[in-house]
Amino acid sequence: MNVSILRLLSASLLLCGSLYATEVQAQAEVPPLHEKEVHLRNIRQLTFGGENAEAYWSADGKQLILQSTRDDLECDQIFIMDADGSNPRMVSTGEGRTTCAYFFPDGKRIVYSSTHLASSDCPAPPDFSKGYVWKLYPSFDIFTADTNGDHLERLTMHDDYDAEATIAPDGSRIIFTSLRNGDLDLYTMRPDGSDVRRITHELGYDGGAFYSADGKKIVWRASRPRSAEEKAAYQELLEEHAIKPGALEVFVADADGSNVVQLTENGSANFCPFFFPDGERVLFASNMGDPKGRNFDLWMVRTDGSGLERVTFDPTFDAFPMFSPDGRHLVFASNRNSKERHETNIFVAEWVDAPASAGR
Repeated sequence: MNVSILRLLSASLLLCGSLYATEVQAQAEVPPLHEKEVHLRNIRQLTFGGENAEAYWSADGKQLILQSTRDDLECDQIFIMDADGSNPRMVSTGEGRTTCAYFFPDGKRIVYSSTHLASSDCPAPPDFSKGYVWKLYPSFDIFTADTNGDHLERLTMHDDYDAEATIAPDGSRIIFTSLRNGDLDLYTMRPDGSDVRRITHELGYDGGAFYSADGKKIVWRASRPRSAEEKAAYQELLEEHAIKPGALEVFVADADGSNVVQLTENGSANFCPFFFPDGERVLFASNMGDPKGRNFDLWMVRTDGSGLERVTFDPTFDAFPMFSPDGRHLVFASNRNSKERHETNIFVAEWVDAPASAGR
């Protein structure tokens, strides 16, 4: 189907959907916070149904960009919505699979990854015969577009996995993950795709990187296979364009990849880290609190690895946190208050830095 026609039809459907969602939101019972979730207050649910994740703020705090499988979509596409959850609209092509979208600081353009050049169909799902794996589709490339999804430009030209892109606060560099040199490493490039620099070199998966608010630091998740057996298993899966995310740790470094500090060392799946506005702490998701490894919660830790503290206590999935530009609100994805299996929604709450004196 012609992309412009597809977008027109999608917009018509989503206009009705946004009106319905707003009505549902007004009538919905606010999901209660766990009594131990003292850092959160006045939680609100922004999406209702489907699989919604990785919601990230625009620099002015007025909009959120996210990936979503909803309505008749078979796999994730990129959507923008207002900060209150209203006016959702698809801004990717509607073809292939997309992931990891982010606003440029000026709010006029976005970056995301997509497989649509290889096929308009969704790529085949991962093969779980070897356990839970993440698929690294070689057809993922990084694109920029305006906030209507128009003027699409391809930034990466390699025939391998390029994805997980985010942008420095001053807009000068894009950081992303690539398999172009045989391992999953972090790279940076200019907004036009030029001046590509590799900034991690150790064997293992490096991904999901974000800049600090001042642009001087980066935080990311990484696997570090150590034994010969672990290395062989990692490389065997890598040849199949897949990884097992069972053991990921959180790292910080200078923006050029130097002065690396490992913040976690618990053997769990620690991922989607994001800096606090002060740059001295990191919020991330982990299953370290669940002996069975099934439930993910948000945790925070200082950038020297001290002060580990659990933030969410809901018995479901909580992940993908990001502070609003003013630091007053936290957006995250969660299975809490879901009505169907595999339903993941976007929530926003006020952040309470000093709960003992702030009240709820």
